[in-house]
Amino acid sequence: MKGSVQRLAGLLAGITAVAAGALPTAAQPKGTPVKIGQIVSITGEGAESGQYMRWGAELAVEQANSAGGIKGRPVQLVFEDDKTTNPGAVAALQRLLEDREIAGVLGPIRSTQIQALLPTVNEAGLPVMIGGSNYGLTHSGSRWVFRTRPHDGFSARVIAKFAVDDLKFKKIAVIHSTDAFGSGGRDLVVQELTKLGRPPVLVQGYNNGEKDFTAVLTAVRQSGADGLITYMTFSTDVGIMAKQIKQLGIKAAWLGSPSITAIDGRKLAGDALYGTYGVTDFHADASPKSREFAAAYRAKHGSTPDLYAASSYDAMLVLAEAMRRAPDLRPDSIRTAILGIQNFWGAEYVYNFDDNGDGLDHYHIVRNENDAIKLFKTIRVPRS
Repeated sequence: MKGSVQRLAGLLAGITAVAAGALPTAAQPKGTPVKIGQIVSITGEGAESGQYMRWGAELAVEQANSAGGIKGRPVQLVFEDDKTTNPGAVAALQRLLEDREIAGVLGPIRSTQIQALLPTVNEAGLPVMIGGSNYGLTHSGSRWVFRTRPHDGFSARVIAKFAVDDLKFKKIAVIHSTDAFGSGGRDLVVQELTKLGRPPVLVQGYNNGEKDFTAVLTAVRQSGADGLITYMTFSTDVGIMAKQIKQLGIKAAWLGSPSITAIDGRKLAGDALYGTYGVTDFHADASPKSREFAAAYRAKHGSTPDLYAASSYDAMLVLAEAMRRAPDLRPDSIRTAILGIQNFWGAEYVYNFDDNGDGLDHYHIVRNENDAIKLFKTIRVPRS
């Protein structure tokens, strides 16, 4: 009897230990934390997407620490609010740089903010992971920005080819934000459409935060366009324009940059975005790693992640991997390790870094089916 009781007690103790996480797969990290800064929108127009970015980075940190941290030390995120503005992003980075223990930074996802950050980044000489997709951000000569999203040179080629070959657009209108992201995307997609023999019948810009797209949409109607291509920075702007397109009865089919798939814009638009197409760097069904990330995110937050969460997760994942590989945590050592990462799977897709600091070369084409973003196909673009 005594032996049975002891065996039962041992079994219960083992169950308790497993439930409490007392039997880790790697040694628990100890000592001084490795600090990683994150510039993120906590307030302002991008606050909702900023929350998803924090959640993505936090999940990657939890997983890193469960696997033993970085060089046996725990990882700690330090957040700074960019207030969804360019000056706010610069101020956030400057605050992070005051802490000499910050070993790397997860930067914003918006190209216009990253463009404003570049002088400070270059002066600081610290690795900064970026999500902005403007082509020029990693082709400006900076040694310190590393992109965890595919750039707009790739998206323009995929969008133009899909619009012409698959959707059979004959007369195309291009609508774009007038910031670095939208203007860069405009130039690239117009160039690609022209190569394919479909120069746009209308190219029209608008300012971020626009509340009334009537003038823009009237121009679309007057152009006779049967297809609409958009490069829009804020998903909230997408949501507002979608509702106005529906109200005005415009029937042009719509193919958008990644913001057309983001959760906050879809909440605003409701059924006005049903039936639209988009390109996106993340889809939960794109790969086993994508599915693994999405399952972990859903278990923690009760919702499916979008590109904001995925980009931030991958930025932390890649930076942590580089820090593990580097012989030390000096900036040059981390930089060399990031550029050496090849065939490394993240939530978005497979990373192969080039000398410019670009890690990805794909886009997923998706369709909004009653607010379910369905994967259509994935296209990898040859690097030129």
